[in-house]
Amino acid sequence: MSDLSMPRVTSGRRGRILAGLVAIGFGQAVAAVTLSLIVERVFSDLLVAGARPGTLDLIVVYGGLAASVVGRAWLRERERVEAERLGQHYVHEVRLMLFDKLTSSSARVLQKHSQGATALRFIGDIAALRRWVSLGLARLVVGSTLLIGTLVALVLLAPLLAGLVTFVIVLAGAGALMVGRGLRESARDARRCQSRLAANVNEKIGAVAVIQAFGQGERERKRVTKQSGRLRQAMVERARLAGRLQAITEGASGVAVAVVVIAGMTGRSDPGTVAAAMAIVVVLVGPLRDLGRVQEYWHNARVSREKIEEFLSRPTRLAVIEDSPKLALREGRLEFDQVGLEDVLTDFSATAEAGQVVAVVGPNGAGKTTLLSLTARLIDPDRGRILYDDQDLLKFDATEARRILGLVGPDLPLLRGSVRRNLLYRWPDAPPEEIERVVALCELDAMIDALPEGMDTRIAEGGMGLSAGQRQRLALARSLVGAPPVLLLDEADANLDPLTAQVVDRVLEQHTGIVLMVTHRRERIETADVVWHLRDGRLVEVGSPPSRARIEWSSGA
Repeated sequence: MSDLSMPRVTSGRRGRILAGLVAIGFGQAVAAVTLSLIVERVFSDLLVAGARPGTLDLIVVYGGLAASVVGRAWLRERERVEAERLGQHYVHEVRLMLFDKLTSSSARVLQKHSQGATALRFIGDIAALRRWVSLGLARLVVGSTLLIGTLVALVLLAPLLAGLVTFVIVLAGAGALMVGRGLRESARDARRCQSRLAANVNEKIGAVAVIQAFGQGERERKRVTKQSGRLRQAMVERARLAGRLQAITEGASGVAVAVVVIAGMTGRSDPGTVAAAMAIVVVLVGPLRDLGRVQEYWHNARVSREKIEEFLSRPTRLAVIEDSPKLALREGRLEFDQVGLEDVLTDFSATAEAGQVVAVVGPNGAGKTTLLSLTARLIDPDRGRILYDDQDLLKFDATEARRILGLVGPDLPLLRGSVRRNLLYRWPDAPPEEIERVVALCELDAMIDALPEGMDTRIAEGGMGLSAGQRQRLALARSLVGAPPVLLLDEADANLDPLTAQVVDRVLEQHTGIVLMVTHRRERIETADVVWHLRDGRLVEVGSPPSRARIEWSSGA
Protein backbone atom coordinates (compact mmCIF):
# COMPACT_ATOMS: atom_id res chain seq x y z
CA MET A 1 0.00 0.00 0.00
CA SER A 2 1.32 3.42 -0.89
CA ASP A 3 1.63 6.11 1.71
CA LEU A 4 -1.70 7.65 2.62
CA SER A 5 -2.28 11.34 3.20
CA MET A 6 -4.73 12.87 5.61
CA PRO A 7 -8.04 13.93 4.06
CA ARG A 8 -8.88 17.62 3.70
CA VAL A 9 -11.43 19.05 6.09
CA THR A 10 -12.98 21.07 3.24
CA SER A 11 -13.43 18.19 0.79
CA GLY A 12 -16.75 16.78 -0.37
CA ARG A 13 -19.69 16.97 1.97
CA ARG A 14 -17.59 18.69 4.62
CA GLY A 15 -17.19 21.71 2.34
CA ARG A 16 -20.96 22.06 2.25
CA ILE A 17 -21.16 21.78 6.03
CA LEU A 18 -18.55 24.54 6.38
CA ALA A 19 -20.54 26.72 4.00
CA GLY A 20 -23.56 26.10 6.19
CA LEU A 21 -21.57 27.15 9.25
CA VAL A 22 -20.64 30.41 7.51
CA ALA A 23 -24.34 30.98 6.89
CA ILE A 24 -25.05 30.25 10.56
CA GLY A 25 -22.41 32.78 11.58
CA PHE A 26 -23.95 35.34 9.27
CA GLY A 27 -27.38 34.60 10.75
CA GLN A 28 -26.04 35.09 14.26
CA ALA A 29 -24.56 38.42 13.17
CA VAL A 30 -27.92 39.49 11.76
CA ALA A 31 -29.63 38.50 15.01
CA ALA A 32 -27.04 40.46 17.04
CA VAL A 33 -27.37 43.55 14.82
CA THR A 34 -31.16 43.33 15.00
CA LEU A 35 -30.96 43.24 18.79
CA SER A 36 -28.61 46.24 18.86
CA LEU A 37 -30.87 48.28 16.55
CA ILE A 38 -33.89 47.57 18.74
CA VAL A 39 -31.93 48.55 21.84
CA GLU A 40 -30.74 51.74 20.12
CA ARG A 41 -34.31 52.66 19.16
CA VAL A 42 -35.65 51.95 22.65
CA PHE A 43 -33.02 54.17 24.28
CA SER A 44 -32.96 56.99 21.73
CA ASP A 45 -36.60 57.30 20.67
CA LEU A 46 -38.46 56.06 23.73
CA LEU A 47 -36.46 56.33 26.97
CA VAL A 48 -34.30 59.40 26.32
CA ALA A 49 -36.78 61.32 24.18
CA GLY A 50 -39.59 60.38 26.53
CA ALA A 51 -41.96 59.52 23.69
CA ARG A 52 -44.91 57.32 24.55
CA PRO A 53 -44.60 54.04 22.66
CA GLY A 54 -47.53 53.21 20.42
CA THR A 55 -48.92 49.80 19.60
CA LEU A 56 -46.77 49.52 16.48
CA ASP A 57 -43.68 50.48 18.46
CA LEU A 58 -44.41 47.79 21.02
CA ILE A 59 -45.02 45.19 18.31
CA VAL A 60 -41.72 46.09 16.63
CA VAL A 61 -39.78 46.05 19.92
CA TYR A 62 -41.29 42.89 21.37
CA GLY A 63 -41.40 41.10 18.05
CA GLY A 64 -37.86 42.09 17.18
CA LEU A 65 -36.53 41.07 20.59
CA ALA A 66 -38.32 37.73 20.43
CA ALA A 67 -37.15 37.06 16.88
CA SER A 68 -33.58 37.99 17.76
CA VAL A 69 -33.44 35.83 20.90
CA VAL A 70 -35.23 32.81 19.43
CA GLY A 71 -33.35 33.07 16.14
CA ARG A 72 -29.95 33.24 17.82
CA ALA A 73 -30.83 30.37 20.16
CA TRP A 74 -31.91 28.22 17.22
CA LEU A 75 -28.77 29.14 15.27
CA ARG A 76 -26.57 28.20 18.22
CA GLU A 77 -28.28 24.81 18.36
CA ARG A 78 -27.77 24.28 14.63
CA GLU A 79 -24.16 25.39 14.95
CA ARG A 80 -23.45 22.74 17.57
CA VAL A 81 -25.13 20.00 15.55
CA GLU A 82 -23.45 20.94 12.28
CA ALA A 83 -20.08 21.38 14.00
CA GLU A 84 -20.33 17.89 15.47
CA ARG A 85 -21.45 16.51 12.12
CA LEU A 86 -18.39 18.11 10.52
CA GLY A 87 -16.02 16.69 13.11
CA GLN A 88 -17.54 13.21 13.12
CA HIS A 89 -17.60 13.05 9.32
CA TYR A 90 -13.91 13.93 9.26
CA VAL A 91 -12.71 11.58 11.99
CA HIS A 92 -14.87 8.78 10.56
CA GLU A 93 -12.85 8.99 7.36
CA VAL A 94 -9.55 9.19 9.26
CA ARG A 95 -10.55 6.29 11.50
CA LEU A 96 -11.29 4.08 8.49
CA MET A 97 -7.97 5.08 6.91
CA LEU A 98 -6.20 4.04 10.09
CA PHE A 99 -8.06 0.74 10.18
CA ASP A 100 -7.36 0.03 6.51
CA LYS A 101 -3.68 0.77 7.15
CA LEU A 102 -3.75 -1.49 10.20
CA THR A 103 -5.34 -4.43 8.39
CA SER A 104 -3.07 -4.05 5.35
CA SER A 105 0.14 -3.89 7.40
CA SER A 106 2.12 -7.03 8.03
CA ALA A 107 2.33 -8.35 11.56
CA ARG A 108 6.11 -7.96 11.35
CA VAL A 109 5.73 -4.18 10.87
CA LEU A 110 3.10 -3.79 13.59
CA GLN A 111 5.08 -5.78 16.14
CA LYS A 112 7.86 -3.18 16.03
CA HIS A 113 5.52 -0.76 17.85
CA SER A 114 3.56 -1.19 21.05
CA GLN A 115 -0.12 -2.04 20.84
CA GLY A 116 -0.94 0.70 23.35
CA ALA A 117 0.70 3.40 21.25
CA THR A 118 -1.09 2.13 18.15
CA ALA A 119 -4.44 2.04 19.94
CA LEU A 120 -3.88 5.62 21.14
CA ARG A 121 -4.13 6.79 17.53
CA PHE A 122 -7.64 5.36 17.33
CA ILE A 123 -8.71 6.96 20.61
CA GLY A 124 -6.67 9.91 21.86
CA ASP A 125 -5.45 11.24 18.51
CA ILE A 126 -8.84 10.84 16.86
CA ALA A 127 -10.45 12.65 19.81
CA ALA A 128 -7.97 15.55 19.47
CA LEU A 129 -8.79 15.86 15.75
CA ARG A 130 -12.52 15.82 16.49
CA ARG A 131 -12.19 18.56 19.11
CA TRP A 132 -10.26 20.73 16.68
CA VAL A 133 -12.71 20.29 13.81
CA SER A 134 -15.94 20.38 15.87
CA LEU A 135 -15.02 22.82 18.62
CA GLY A 136 -12.11 24.70 17.09
CA LEU A 137 -12.44 25.05 13.33
CA ALA A 138 -16.24 25.20 13.33
CA ARG A 139 -16.28 27.84 16.08
CA LEU A 140 -13.54 29.75 14.25
CA VAL A 141 -15.63 29.82 11.08
CA VAL A 142 -18.84 30.85 12.85
CA GLY A 143 -17.15 33.19 15.31
CA SER A 144 -15.12 34.96 12.64
CA THR A 145 -18.21 35.49 10.50
CA LEU A 146 -20.14 36.75 13.52
CA LEU A 147 -17.25 38.98 14.57
CA ILE A 148 -16.81 40.55 11.14
CA GLY A 149 -20.54 41.07 10.67
CA THR A 150 -21.10 42.72 14.02
CA LEU A 151 -17.98 44.90 13.75
CA VAL A 152 -19.14 46.13 10.36
CA ALA A 153 -22.49 47.02 11.92
CA LEU A 154 -20.69 48.70 14.81
CA VAL A 155 -18.61 50.74 12.36
CA LEU A 156 -21.81 52.03 10.76
CA LEU A 157 -23.35 52.70 14.16
CA ALA A 158 -20.37 54.18 16.03
CA PRO A 159 -17.04 54.29 14.13
CA LEU A 160 -15.02 55.39 17.15
CA LEU A 161 -16.32 52.62 19.37
CA ALA A 162 -15.83 50.12 16.54
CA GLY A 163 -12.21 51.19 16.18
CA LEU A 164 -11.54 50.86 19.89
CA VAL A 165 -13.20 47.45 20.16
CA THR A 166 -11.35 46.22 17.07
CA PHE A 167 -8.06 47.42 18.53
CA VAL A 168 -8.74 45.49 21.75
CA ILE A 169 -9.59 42.32 19.81
CA VAL A 170 -6.48 42.58 17.59
CA LEU A 171 -4.27 43.19 20.62
CA ALA A 172 -5.78 40.17 22.38
CA GLY A 173 -5.23 38.05 19.26
CA ALA A 174 -1.56 39.03 19.12
CA GLY A 175 -1.12 38.17 22.78
CA ALA A 176 -2.83 34.82 22.29
CA LEU A 177 -0.49 33.98 19.40
CA MET A 178 2.54 34.73 21.55
CA VAL A 179 1.31 32.57 24.42
CA GLY A 180 0.32 29.79 22.03
CA ARG A 181 3.88 29.31 20.78
CA GLY A 182 4.73 27.04 23.68
CA LEU A 183 1.45 25.18 23.57
CA ARG A 184 2.41 22.79 20.78
CA GLU A 185 5.54 21.57 22.56
CA SER A 186 3.49 21.19 25.73
CA ALA A 187 0.89 19.19 23.78
CA ARG A 188 3.62 17.05 22.24
CA ASP A 189 5.09 16.31 25.66
CA ALA A 190 1.68 15.34 27.03
CA ARG A 191 1.05 13.11 24.02
CA ARG A 192 4.42 11.41 24.51
CA CYS A 193 3.64 10.71 28.17
CA GLN A 194 0.21 9.34 27.25
CA SER A 195 1.73 7.02 24.67
CA ARG A 196 4.28 5.59 27.10
CA LEU A 197 1.69 5.05 29.81
CA ALA A 198 -0.76 3.45 27.36
CA ALA A 199 1.94 1.12 26.01
CA ASN A 200 2.95 0.05 29.52
CA VAL A 201 -0.60 -0.53 30.77
CA ASN A 202 -1.57 -2.41 27.61
CA GLU A 203 1.43 -4.69 28.04
CA LYS A 204 0.64 -5.33 31.69
CA ILE A 205 -2.98 -6.21 30.91
CA GLY A 206 -1.75 -9.05 28.72
CA ALA A 207 0.95 -10.09 31.18
CA VAL A 208 -0.86 -9.74 34.51
CA ALA A 209 -0.28 -13.45 35.23
CA VAL A 210 3.49 -12.91 34.81
CA ILE A 211 3.41 -10.01 37.28
CA GLN A 212 1.50 -12.08 39.82
CA ALA A 213 3.54 -15.23 39.32
CA PHE A 214 6.82 -13.44 39.99
CA GLY A 215 5.48 -11.13 42.70
CA GLN A 216 6.35 -7.91 40.88
CA GLY A 217 3.11 -6.00 41.47
CA GLU A 218 4.76 -3.32 43.62
CA ARG A 219 7.62 -2.86 41.16
CA GLU A 220 5.23 -2.39 38.23
CA ARG A 221 3.09 -0.06 40.33
CA LYS A 222 6.11 2.18 40.89
CA ARG A 223 6.71 2.30 37.16
CA VAL A 224 3.09 3.25 36.45
CA THR A 225 3.24 5.82 39.25
CA LYS A 226 6.30 7.41 37.67
CA GLN A 227 4.74 7.50 34.20
CA SER A 228 1.43 8.77 35.53
CA GLY A 229 3.24 11.50 37.46
CA ARG A 230 5.00 12.69 34.32
CA LEU A 231 1.71 12.71 32.47
CA ARG A 232 0.12 14.68 35.28
CA GLN A 233 2.85 17.32 35.14
CA ALA A 234 2.64 17.56 31.35
CA MET A 235 -1.14 17.95 31.44
CA VAL A 236 -0.92 20.64 34.15
CA GLU A 237 1.67 22.54 32.09
CA ARG A 238 -0.57 22.32 29.05
CA ALA A 239 -3.51 23.55 31.12
CA ARG A 240 -1.40 26.44 32.43
CA LEU A 241 -0.75 27.71 28.91
CA ALA A 242 -4.35 27.09 27.89
CA GLY A 243 -5.43 29.03 30.98
CA ARG A 244 -3.35 31.99 29.86
CA LEU A 245 -5.14 31.96 26.53
CA GLN A 246 -8.50 31.96 28.27
CA ALA A 247 -7.34 34.77 30.55
CA ILE A 248 -6.39 36.86 27.51
CA THR A 249 -9.79 36.38 25.86
CA GLU A 250 -11.64 37.01 29.11
CA GLY A 251 -9.60 40.16 29.60
CA ALA A 252 -10.28 41.29 26.06
CA SER A 253 -14.01 40.81 26.58
CA GLY A 254 -13.90 42.85 29.78
CA VAL A 255 -11.84 45.62 28.21
CA ALA A 256 -14.23 45.83 25.24
CA VAL A 257 -17.17 46.26 27.63
CA ALA A 258 -15.20 48.85 29.64
CA VAL A 259 -14.41 50.83 26.47
CA VAL A 260 -18.09 51.13 25.64
CA VAL A 261 -18.99 52.08 29.22
CA ILE A 262 -16.27 54.74 29.37
CA ALA A 263 -17.43 56.15 26.04
CA GLY A 264 -20.90 56.50 27.47
CA MET A 265 -19.67 58.08 30.69
CA THR A 266 -17.57 60.69 28.88
CA GLY A 267 -20.49 61.67 26.70
CA ARG A 268 -18.64 60.95 23.48
CA SER A 269 -21.61 58.90 22.29
CA ASP A 270 -25.31 59.29 22.91
CA PRO A 271 -27.04 56.81 25.26
CA GLY A 272 -28.81 54.98 22.43
CA THR A 273 -25.57 54.37 20.57
CA VAL A 274 -23.79 53.26 23.75
CA ALA A 275 -26.62 50.86 24.59
CA ALA A 276 -26.60 49.42 21.06
CA ALA A 277 -22.81 49.06 21.13
CA MET A 278 -23.04 47.39 24.54
CA ALA A 279 -25.58 44.89 23.14
CA ILE A 280 -23.19 44.03 20.32
CA VAL A 281 -20.19 43.65 22.63
CA VAL A 282 -22.17 41.41 25.01
CA VAL A 283 -23.04 39.20 22.06
CA LEU A 284 -19.34 39.06 21.13
CA VAL A 285 -18.21 38.01 24.61
CA GLY A 286 -19.21 34.37 24.08
CA PRO A 287 -17.50 33.95 20.70
CA LEU A 288 -14.37 35.68 22.00
CA ARG A 289 -14.16 33.21 24.86
CA ASP A 290 -14.63 30.28 22.46
CA LEU A 291 -12.00 31.63 20.07
CA GLY A 292 -9.54 31.66 22.93
CA ARG A 293 -9.61 27.83 22.96
CA VAL A 294 -9.12 27.51 19.22
CA GLN A 295 -5.35 27.62 19.57
CA GLU A 296 -5.40 24.94 22.25
CA TYR A 297 -7.43 22.63 20.03
CA TRP A 298 -5.26 23.48 17.04
CA HIS A 299 -1.93 22.66 18.66
CA ASN A 300 -3.26 19.45 20.21
CA ALA A 301 -4.62 18.40 16.82
CA ARG A 302 -1.33 19.23 15.07
CA VAL A 303 0.56 16.88 17.36
CA SER A 304 -2.06 14.14 16.90
CA ARG A 305 -2.07 14.68 13.15
CA GLU A 306 1.70 14.21 13.05
CA LYS A 307 1.37 10.87 14.87
CA ILE A 308 -1.42 9.70 12.56
CA GLU A 309 0.53 10.72 9.45
CA GLU A 310 3.56 8.88 10.83
CA PHE A 311 1.44 5.73 11.19
CA LEU A 312 -0.06 6.08 7.71
CA SER A 313 3.37 6.55 6.14
CA ARG A 314 4.82 3.33 7.57
CA PRO A 315 5.71 0.66 5.01
CA THR A 316 3.23 -2.21 5.00
CA ARG A 317 5.31 -4.87 3.19
CA LEU A 318 2.13 -5.76 1.32
CA ALA A 319 1.61 -4.61 -2.25
CA VAL A 320 -1.79 -3.30 -3.30
CA ILE A 321 -3.04 -4.76 -6.57
CA GLU A 322 -5.64 -2.55 -8.21
CA ASP A 323 -8.37 -4.39 -10.16
CA SER A 324 -6.98 -7.73 -9.04
CA PRO A 325 -8.13 -10.72 -11.13
CA LYS A 326 -9.81 -13.77 -9.63
CA LEU A 327 -7.60 -16.69 -8.69
CA ALA A 328 -8.42 -19.80 -10.73
CA LEU A 329 -8.56 -23.09 -8.81
CA ARG A 330 -7.29 -26.05 -10.82
CA GLU A 331 -4.91 -28.87 -9.85
CA GLY A 332 -3.67 -27.27 -6.65
CA ARG A 333 0.11 -27.08 -7.07
CA LEU A 334 2.14 -24.69 -4.89
CA GLU A 335 5.59 -23.58 -6.02
CA PHE A 336 8.21 -21.29 -4.50
CA ASP A 337 10.62 -19.80 -7.02
CA GLN A 338 13.77 -18.12 -5.65
CA VAL A 339 11.83 -16.47 -2.81
CA GLY A 340 13.84 -14.17 -0.54
CA LEU A 341 13.14 -11.81 2.36
CA GLU A 342 15.85 -9.59 3.87
CA ASP A 343 18.13 -11.80 5.98
CA VAL A 344 15.36 -14.23 6.95
CA LEU A 345 14.88 -16.34 3.82
CA THR A 346 17.32 -16.75 0.92
CA ASP A 347 16.53 -18.06 -2.58
CA PHE A 348 13.94 -20.57 -1.38
CA SER A 349 12.72 -22.87 -4.16
CA ALA A 350 10.47 -25.88 -3.61
CA THR A 351 7.24 -27.40 -4.88
CA ALA A 352 4.29 -28.95 -3.08
CA GLU A 353 2.11 -31.09 -5.31
CA ALA A 354 -1.66 -31.36 -4.97
CA GLY A 355 -2.72 -33.35 -1.92
CA GLN A 356 0.74 -33.48 -0.36
CA VAL A 357 1.43 -33.02 3.34
CA VAL A 358 4.73 -31.14 3.67
CA ALA A 359 6.54 -31.04 7.00
CA VAL A 360 8.67 -27.90 7.35
CA VAL A 361 11.44 -28.54 9.87
CA GLY A 362 14.58 -26.87 11.11
CA PRO A 363 16.07 -25.17 14.18
CA ASN A 364 14.52 -22.06 15.71
CA GLY A 365 15.13 -19.00 13.54
CA ALA A 366 15.51 -21.05 10.37
CA GLY A 367 12.69 -19.18 8.62
CA LYS A 368 9.87 -21.73 8.93
CA THR A 369 7.19 -19.36 10.25
CA THR A 370 8.34 -16.70 7.78
CA LEU A 371 7.78 -19.18 4.95
CA LEU A 372 4.18 -19.72 6.06
CA SER A 373 3.65 -15.98 6.50
CA LEU A 374 4.87 -15.37 2.95
CA THR A 375 2.54 -18.07 1.64
CA ALA A 376 -0.40 -16.49 3.49
CA ARG A 377 0.52 -13.02 2.14
CA LEU A 378 0.93 -11.71 5.68
CA ILE A 379 4.17 -10.30 4.33
CA ASP A 380 5.47 -10.06 0.77
CA PRO A 381 8.95 -11.21 -0.26
CA ASP A 382 11.66 -8.88 -1.49
CA ARG A 383 12.22 -11.11 -4.52
CA GLY A 384 11.01 -14.31 -6.13
CA ARG A 385 7.57 -15.75 -6.90
CA ILE A 386 5.00 -17.85 -5.08
CA LEU A 387 2.91 -19.74 -7.63
CA TYR A 388 -0.39 -21.54 -7.20
CA ASP A 389 -1.28 -23.50 -10.32
CA ASP A 390 1.28 -21.34 -12.19
CA GLN A 391 -0.45 -18.14 -11.00
CA ASP A 392 1.84 -15.71 -9.19
CA LEU A 393 0.08 -14.97 -5.90
CA LEU A 394 2.00 -11.69 -5.63
CA LYS A 395 0.08 -10.40 -8.67
CA PHE A 396 -3.23 -10.86 -6.89
CA ASP A 397 -4.71 -8.76 -4.15
CA ALA A 398 -3.81 -10.22 -0.75
CA THR A 399 -7.46 -10.85 0.12
CA GLU A 400 -8.00 -12.79 -3.11
CA ALA A 401 -4.78 -14.77 -2.60
CA ARG A 402 -5.82 -15.71 0.94
CA ARG A 403 -9.08 -17.15 -0.36
CA ILE A 404 -7.29 -20.47 -0.98
CA LEU A 405 -5.65 -20.54 2.46
CA GLY A 406 -6.46 -21.72 5.94
CA LEU A 407 -3.95 -20.80 8.64
CA VAL A 408 -3.42 -21.93 12.23
CA GLY A 409 -0.62 -20.54 14.38
CA PRO A 410 0.34 -19.05 17.74
CA ASP A 411 0.03 -15.52 16.32
CA LEU A 412 -3.59 -16.12 15.27
CA PRO A 413 -5.57 -16.05 18.53
CA LEU A 414 -9.31 -16.39 18.91
CA LEU A 415 -11.23 -13.13 19.02
CA ARG A 416 -13.55 -11.64 21.61
CA GLY A 417 -17.10 -12.66 20.79
CA SER A 418 -19.18 -15.80 20.44
CA VAL A 419 -17.93 -19.26 19.58
CA ARG A 420 -20.02 -19.00 16.40
CA ARG A 421 -18.29 -15.76 15.36
CA ASN A 422 -14.88 -17.35 15.79
CA LEU A 423 -15.82 -20.57 14.03
CA LEU A 424 -17.31 -18.79 11.01
CA TYR A 425 -14.76 -15.97 10.86
CA ARG A 426 -13.30 -17.22 7.58
CA TRP A 427 -16.74 -17.76 6.01
CA PRO A 428 -19.54 -15.99 7.92
CA ASP A 429 -22.27 -17.33 5.58
CA ALA A 430 -21.18 -20.96 5.66
CA PRO A 431 -24.15 -23.32 5.18
CA PRO A 432 -25.29 -25.55 8.09
CA GLU A 433 -23.87 -28.70 6.50
CA GLU A 434 -20.39 -27.15 6.30
CA ILE A 435 -20.60 -26.09 9.93
CA GLU A 436 -21.65 -29.60 10.96
CA ARG A 437 -18.78 -31.11 8.96
CA VAL A 438 -16.11 -28.96 10.59
CA VAL A 439 -17.58 -29.29 14.10
CA ALA A 440 -17.61 -33.09 13.76
CA LEU A 441 -14.12 -33.20 12.22
CA CYS A 442 -12.61 -31.16 15.07
CA GLU A 443 -14.76 -32.87 17.75
CA LEU A 444 -16.29 -29.66 19.02
CA ASP A 445 -19.74 -31.19 19.63
CA ALA A 446 -19.19 -32.02 23.29
CA MET A 447 -17.53 -28.67 23.99
CA ILE A 448 -20.38 -26.72 22.39
CA ASP A 449 -23.02 -28.78 24.20
CA ALA A 450 -21.29 -28.11 27.53
CA LEU A 451 -21.18 -24.34 27.04
CA PRO A 452 -24.03 -22.40 28.73
CA GLU A 453 -25.27 -20.85 25.48
CA GLY A 454 -23.81 -23.30 23.02
CA MET A 455 -22.43 -21.69 19.87
CA ASP A 456 -23.61 -18.29 21.12
CA THR A 457 -21.47 -18.45 24.27
CA ARG A 458 -19.13 -15.47 24.38
CA ILE A 459 -15.41 -15.91 24.98
CA ALA A 460 -12.81 -13.34 25.93
CA GLU A 461 -9.81 -12.21 23.89
CA GLY A 462 -7.51 -15.06 22.97
CA GLY A 463 -10.23 -17.60 23.82
CA MET A 464 -9.91 -17.13 27.56
CA GLY A 465 -12.58 -19.23 29.24
CA LEU A 466 -11.75 -22.27 27.11
CA SER A 467 -9.08 -24.87 27.79
CA ALA A 468 -5.90 -24.88 25.71
CA GLY A 469 -7.10 -27.91 23.75
CA GLN A 470 -10.52 -26.36 23.12
CA ARG A 471 -8.91 -23.15 21.89
CA GLN A 472 -6.65 -25.08 19.52
CA ARG A 473 -9.49 -27.20 18.13
CA LEU A 474 -11.67 -24.13 17.61
CA ALA A 475 -8.80 -22.32 15.87
CA LEU A 476 -8.22 -25.37 13.68
CA ALA A 477 -11.93 -25.57 12.83
CA ARG A 478 -11.93 -21.87 11.94
CA SER A 479 -9.22 -22.47 9.35
CA LEU A 480 -11.02 -25.48 7.84
CA VAL A 481 -14.39 -23.87 7.14
CA GLY A 482 -14.80 -23.85 3.38
CA ALA A 483 -12.15 -26.55 2.85
CA PRO A 484 -9.32 -24.26 1.71
CA PRO A 485 -7.04 -25.85 -0.92
CA VAL A 486 -3.92 -24.91 1.08
CA LEU A 487 -3.75 -25.46 4.85
CA LEU A 488 -0.91 -23.84 6.80
CA LEU A 489 -0.22 -25.24 10.26
CA ASP A 490 2.37 -23.39 12.33
CA GLU A 491 3.12 -25.46 15.44
CA ALA A 492 -0.54 -26.48 15.50
CA ASP A 493 0.42 -29.72 17.27
CA ALA A 494 2.53 -28.17 20.06
CA ASN A 495 1.57 -29.03 23.65
CA LEU A 496 -1.66 -30.74 22.67
CA ASP A 497 -3.81 -32.99 24.81
CA PRO A 498 -4.47 -36.47 23.36
CA LEU A 499 -7.92 -35.55 22.00
CA THR A 500 -6.64 -32.50 20.13
CA ALA A 501 -3.66 -34.48 18.80
CA GLN A 502 -6.10 -37.05 17.40
CA VAL A 503 -8.06 -34.23 15.75
CA VAL A 504 -4.90 -32.96 14.03
CA ASP A 505 -4.17 -36.53 12.82
CA ARG A 506 -7.68 -36.80 11.41
CA VAL A 507 -7.43 -33.41 9.68
CA LEU A 508 -4.15 -34.41 8.04
CA GLU A 509 -5.70 -37.69 6.85
CA GLN A 510 -8.88 -36.16 5.45
CA HIS A 511 -7.66 -32.87 3.98
CA THR A 512 -7.59 -33.19 0.21
CA GLY A 513 -5.47 -30.14 -0.51
CA ILE A 514 -1.89 -29.18 0.27
CA VAL A 515 -0.75 -28.98 3.91
CA LEU A 516 2.38 -27.04 4.91
CA MET A 517 3.07 -28.02 8.49
CA VAL A 518 5.73 -26.48 10.73
CA THR A 519 6.38 -28.99 13.47
CA HIS A 520 9.02 -30.24 15.89
CA ARG A 521 7.31 -33.56 16.61
CA ARG A 522 9.03 -36.51 14.96
CA GLU A 523 5.93 -38.70 14.90
CA ARG A 524 4.09 -35.97 13.02
CA ILE A 525 6.95 -35.59 10.53
CA GLU A 526 6.84 -39.33 9.84
CA THR A 527 3.26 -38.99 8.56
CA ALA A 528 4.22 -36.31 5.98
CA ASP A 529 4.68 -36.98 2.29
CA VAL A 530 7.60 -34.56 1.94
CA VAL A 531 10.00 -32.95 4.41
CA TRP A 532 11.57 -29.55 3.78
CA HIS A 533 14.56 -28.91 6.03
CA LEU A 534 15.49 -25.24 6.54
CA ARG A 535 18.57 -23.82 8.19
CA ASP A 536 19.62 -20.17 8.37
CA GLY A 537 16.91 -19.16 5.93
CA ARG A 538 17.92 -21.70 3.28
CA LEU A 539 16.40 -24.97 2.11
CA VAL A 540 19.19 -27.42 2.82
CA GLU A 541 17.40 -30.68 2.06
CA VAL A 542 14.17 -32.09 0.67
CA GLY A 543 13.27 -35.61 1.66
CA SER A 544 10.46 -38.02 2.31
CA PRO A 545 9.81 -40.04 5.47
CA PRO A 546 11.60 -43.17 4.16
CA SER A 547 14.78 -41.07 3.72
CA ARG A 548 14.38 -39.09 6.91
CA ALA A 549 17.47 -40.78 8.36
CA ARG A 550 19.50 -38.54 6.05
CA ILE A 551 17.94 -35.41 7.52
CA GLU A 552 19.88 -33.67 10.24
CA TRP A 553 17.69 -33.95 13.30
CA SER A 554 18.48 -31.65 16.17
CA SER A 555 16.83 -30.58 19.36
CA GLY A 556 15.31 -27.68 17.46
CA ALA A 557 14.20 -29.66 14.40
